[in-house]
Amino acid sequence: QVQLVESGGGLVQAGGSLRLSCAASGRFFSTHAMGWFRQAPGKEREFVAAISWSGGTTNYADSVKGRFTISRDNAKNTVYLQMNGLKPEDTAVYYCAAARMGLAGASRDEYDYWGQGTQVTVSS
Repeated sequence: QVQLVESGGGLVQAGGSLRLSCAASGRFFSTHAMGWFRQAPGKEREFVAAISWSGGTTNYADSVKGRFTISRDNAKNTVYLQMNGLKPEDTAVYYCAAARMGLAGASRDEYDYWGQGTQVTVSS
């Protein structure tokens, strides 16, 4: 069973930074693409960022380009989301996801495994 565990969420003031981590179990990690999604209250879960299995391709939502950076460490089975210049509209539960396809896709349907989420709250 694949398990993904997010950490690093919290409360931060606007303009601040947070770094989310997602630790994955199993030997599958290095062959799977990894993504971050978020869901704010009353809204659909939306794509934030993704990274291919090798780390050579990344993909970002327009709303976070230039502020967020996704990276991965296959030796540690961990994917990261560095979030800088946070805004109140970034407030959401952030979810880590893994896709067997290995590409950095933006569609939820491409992802096979999901974590439980970590809360990020940005105050104005």
